[in-house]
Amino acid sequence: MRRVLRREAGRVILLDRVPLRPEADNEEVRTVDLRDAAAVESALTGADRVLHLAGVPDEAPLADLLDANVLGTHHVLEAARRLGIARVVLASSNRVTGFYPVGHLTGPQEPVRPDGLYGVSKAAIEALGRLYADKFGLSVVCLRIGSFEPAPTEPRHLATWLSPRDAVGFMRAALTAPLSTRFATVYAVSANTRRFWELPDPAVLDYAPVDDAEEHAATVPGAGLPADPAAPQAGDYASPEFTLPYLRR
Repeated sequence: MRRVLRREAGRVILLDRVPLRPEADNEEVRTVDLRDAAAVESALTGADRVLHLAGVPDEAPLADLLDANVLGTHHVLEAARRLGIARVVLASSNRVTGFYPVGHLTGPQEPVRPDGLYGVSKAAIEALGRLYADKFGLSVVCLRIGSFEPAPTEPRHLATWLSPRDAVGFMRAALTAPLSTRFATVYAVSANTRRFWELPDPAVLDYAPVDDAEEHAATVPGAGLPADPAAPQAGDYASPEFTLPYLRR
């Protein structure tokens, strides 16, 4: 996404907790911890769009997830409100709805069913985005990102894969959607034959994915085994064993 944005945007501001190095004349790099509200506001000054991808990316103790994912997102949204930034795109996750069964085509308007503490944190950032859209008029798009991998490597990926090409397509569409889109939540997933999430309505987000995990099925062990339609979409993420170690900390 960084490579794409520096080709298409007049100015790109890159934030990270560790020092980065600019790779183009229109790139600016800033070191910032998203838990520092004042630093976030200072770093975003002058921006007109925000793509927020930072956070703890998997299961962890709830305190860590609340600190990085929820509080960090709040600081980004609050900075956008104070600075008058037009659009914020939030990286949510398919694991917000991981307990829906494989046999169910899940849409973004259905109640959340998170598969773990990480999913709970992502449900919370979606709620924050909705609050800032409804209360303060910020334009927010939440992308429920699928299994972002170069290629699918396990049977679940045949339903959940998000190819790099489609990831860029969804993020670009979310950044550039008309500002009349006040709030939207969509699944960012490739056009997989076996997918169990709805693709976005073009009236909500005008991007149609082009890749299909089925093209890689021959290289995925177990791809020919039938899926249990009653099993959770999250697969092993939904097992108690996946979360219990983090509850003991």
